[in-house]
Amino acid sequence: MSVADRLGTGSSFGEARRGRSARGRAKAITQGDIPSYELVRLQLNDVAPTPLNPRRNFGTTEELARFGEELRAAQLAACVAVSRDVYLSLWPDHAGHIGEAKHVLVNGERRYRAACQAGLDALDFVVRDELATSRETFINHLLKENLDRADFDIIERARGIKELVAVCAEESERGARARAAEHLGKDRSWITHQLSLLELPETIQGMLSSGDLPERDGRLLVRQLKESPELTEADLMQALKEHKAARSAEKEAERALLAAARHKTPAPVSQEDSPAAELDTGKAATNRALPPSGSAEIKVAGPVPPQPGAPAKTSQETHSQQRPAVVPSQKPTQRPDVPVAPAVIEIRQVEQVAEALAEHLSEDDLTALTELLLERLSNKPQV
Repeated sequence: MSVADRLGTGSSFGEARRGRSARGRAKAITQGDIPSYELVRLQLNDVAPTPLNPRRNFGTTEELARFGEELRAAQLAACVAVSRDVYLSLWPDHAGHIGEAKHVLVNGERRYRAACQAGLDALDFVVRDELATSRETFINHLLKENLDRADFDIIERARGIKELVAVCAEESERGARARAAEHLGKDRSWITHQLSLLELPETIQGMLSSGDLPERDGRLLVRQLKESPELTEADLMQALKEHKAARSAEKEAERALLAAARHKTPAPVSQEDSPAAELDTGKAATNRALPPSGSAEIKVAGPVPPQPGAPAKTSQETHSQQRPAVVPSQKPTQRPDVPVAPAVIEIRQVEQVAEALAEHLSEDDLTALTELLLERLSNKPQV
């Protein structure tokens, strides 16, 4: 018999697990054991979307209905909402828009609309009133979710950024864009570029929103509009067309230049202009200027006899001509000193050693050597 069978179903084991008490939950939240919010099931009639959401495109009716059926099978991500009183404390003028709803959406409006389209009664929510501590905080969280979406078009994004900048300006207009950029983790220039897209005509904004016009073209049109504010929508589109045509012509010219450089062959070099010919010519000129290699005699010209009919030269000129030309003398090449091998004495017999020493040493050196040998002999230990 198992332990469970022996214990039976007493009152202690048959009860379902109880939830935390209010005091226990507060303690767990303080300690960080559980988040300050819990997953709740809210009726869709008690929830209203906020008019501050910059998103306008939630998909077609068919797409929303299909997504609603997926939510009926399984809702993988909960929606986020704040309570009615907290929201109206920030935007009391929105009371007519949210009606009698007890909660206001922060994130998950597409899920909310898809569930309504599919006829669902309720969805999973987390109620997080801490996201609405200020208007700036609420808009920041509302916009961050949309910035991470791949299908969030640039005009929706620009409208949301404009709303965030407006809320930041309520505290102080100075530095409002910088504070908005800090909230979104972007640069201030990025905020400026996004807001400038809203200065374009509505039709061009619609093209940007639908993706028919890329964002880089939108920025080009913004620059054109700043330079010439009087340009109409047709003028802007014509300027864009001309810019693209000029850019295409530049690229075509660059491709033509590259193709010409790739197929261009170098011109043949003539034999006279070749480096080898120049080298041979230089050698010939040098050989003509230098005397023959075998000639070592240097001749000094004597006085030149006067030509008949020539004017007589002075004695100073004659003396200068009679002086021989000074030829610089060349120093003989010095060979490096060859080291002399030291004398080697082969020790065979004592008499031969004495004869060899006497042959190579002077008398004084022989005397000093004899004294050293006697000294060594006297200091040598007896065997």
